[in-house]
Amino acid sequence: MSNTPQLGIGIGWRPEIADAVEALPGVDWVEAVAENLCPGHLPDSLVRLRERGVTVVPHGVSLGLGGADRPDAQRLRDLAERAEALGSPLVTEHIAFVRAGGALTGSPVLEAGHLLPVPRTWDALRVLCENVRIAQDSLPVPLAAENIAALISWPGEELSEGQFLAELVERTGVRLLIDVANLHTNHVNRGEDPAKALDELPVEAIAYVHVAGGIERDGVWHDTHAHPVTRPVLDVLAQLRSRVAPPGVLLERDDDFPPAAELAGELTVIRETITATAGPATTAPGPNIKAEPGSETEAWATPPAPAADSVPATGVADGARERLALGQTALLSALVAGAPVPPGFDPRRLDVQSRALAAKRADVIAKVAPELPEILGAGYRPAFLAYAAHRPMSAGYRRDALDFTEHLLIDGRPERSAARRRLTLWWEERAGARPPRRATHLVRVARAALMGR
Repeated sequence: MSNTPQLGIGIGWRPEIADAVEALPGVDWVEAVAENLCPGHLPDSLVRLRERGVTVVPHGVSLGLGGADRPDAQRLRDLAERAEALGSPLVTEHIAFVRAGGALTGSPVLEAGHLLPVPRTWDALRVLCENVRIAQDSLPVPLAAENIAALISWPGEELSEGQFLAELVERTGVRLLIDVANLHTNHVNRGEDPAKALDELPVEAIAYVHVAGGIERDGVWHDTHAHPVTRPVLDVLAQLRSRVAPPGVLLERDDDFPPAAELAGELTVIRETITATAGPATTAPGPNIKAEPGSETEAWATPPAPAADSVPATGVADGARERLALGQTALLSALVAGAPVPPGFDPRRLDVQSRALAAKRADVIAKVAPELPEILGAGYRPAFLAYAAHRPMSAGYRRDALDFTEHLLIDGRPERSAARRRLTLWWEERAGARPPRRATHLVRVARAALMGR
C-alpha cells in the first residue's frame, strides 16, 4: 500500500495535556478522539498544531464496526465531517462492538460504554466486512481498523487474530491500525502469541501503530492507558519493526497524565525501539488462512484472493447478522444487566469484565459531569456502581448522568439536605423545571413494562 501516508512519531492529543503536546519536541503528528471534537469549533491547540503542519488523525470509538447492525449513517457523517475539518489523510476505528439489542433481536438497545471483542468466526467476519465496506463508502479518506484488547474469549472461535485480520484486509482492502499493547494484553489474558499474530497478519497493510501502558492485577492485564509503557509492550513493538517499517507509531495516554518530561521520555524510548530494531522497509508475506467451511480450499492452505462479490455489499446472507446479534446481546446483557452467563463463557472472566465496564462508566460520568463527584464526595463511586449494577446504559453518558441523578433524587438522596439541594439544582438546569418524584418513577416503570410486552 504505497500510498499510505508516512506519519512518523506521534502522541494522542487530549485536552488535559494539550499544552504539553504542543511543546513536546519531535512530535510529527497527533491523534484525537473523534467524538470529542466539534468541527465548527476545533480546540485552539489543534488549530495551532495544524498551522504548524502537524497531521491530526480523528480516532473513532463509538461506531461499532464489529456489531451486528450496519454502521449508523449519522455517526459515519460525523466521522467524515471531522476528517474533512481536520484535513486528515485517514480516519481510524475499532474492530469491536459497543452496543447490542435493537431491531435484530426485538430487545432494548444496550450500550457497553467500552470496546468489546468480536467473535473470530466466519459469521462475524462476513458482518464485519460488510460494515467496513459501508464505512469506506461513506468516508472521504481511507479507513484503518484497530485490533482491540480483551479480557474475555468467545467460545467456538474459528480463526486466530492474525487470520481474522488477514481475511478482513483481503476482502475489503482496509488498512490496519495495530495496537501492540493490545497484542500483549491478549497474550496475558487469552494466551495468544503476539509473534504468531504478527506472522499471520498482512503487515504491509499497517497504517500506523499504537503503543500504550497498562497494569497486571491477579493474572489479568488491564489496558489502562494510564500507566507507563512496559518492556513487554516495547518488545512486541520491536518484533513488529523486525517485520516492517510502520508508517507511524503513536503513544496513547488517556488518564493519570504524567509531567511533560515523562511523556517526552516515553516518546524517546519508542523512537529508539523503532530505530534500533533492524527490519525490512516493507514485507509482503502470504499468511496461512484456515479455509471457510463449505469451500473447496483445503484447511490451513493459502487461498487465492476472494472474488469481489464474496461478501455481498448489499447484505450478509444466511442470517449471519441475526445470529451475531443474538450472541452479542446475550453477552452484553450478562455484562451490564445481570443476565445469566451465556454458555461457553468463563464466568470469572465475565465478572472481571463486568466490573471493569462499571468502573469505566463511573470514571467517564465523573468527567462528563464533574459536579456529581464534587457534590456527592466519597459517596459518588459506591452510589454510582450500585446504580449501574441493575441499570444498563442505553443512550450515552450524558443521559446516563441525568438518569443516575434522577435515581438518587427519587430515593431521597443524598441525605444531607444541602447536597440534595445542589443535586436538584444541577438536575433542573439540565433536564427540566422540577425534579422527578417517586410517582413519576412508578409511571415510567409501568410504561416501560407495557412497552416491553
